[in-house]
Amino acid sequence: MLIYVAGPLFNAHERWYLEQIAARLEAAGYRTFLPHRDAGDLPSTEDNDRRSVFHADFDAMNACDGCVALLTGADHDSGTSAEVGYLSARGKPCIGITDDLRWLNNMLWGFCGEGRQIVRSLDELEAMVSKVIPLA
Repeated sequence: MLIYVAGPLFNAHERWYLEQIAARLEAAGYRTFLPHRDAGDLPSTEDNDRRSVFHADFDAMNACDGCVALLTGADHDSGTSAEVGYLSARGKPCIGITDDLRWLNNMLWGFCGEGRQIVRSLDELEAMVSKVIPLA
């Protein structure tokens, strides 16, 4: 089972936490796609660079069995929101992880099982993933 791990990539802490999510899922037996690790950082705004990263991410979204999205911040990351919306529209289960006390965007809340698939910790995440995206 392949899980797409979505989230903001703007600082070392965000990237580190996404890597912790991927490591926890991989230790539980899942394969993960982590955009900055597997498609690479966007080296420039040149069309060829953007195209390469976009297609790698898009192909992984189409191939995945579900998504885990890091939903933190005062306003949720637009790329993460686009990924969750696309995957939800494709019928793939989306799980949100956040311990942010601020309001969660209502659409993201809905895409994450109307709030039933939102967790606050890595331990809760592992249990939710095994329930929503069980290994074969």
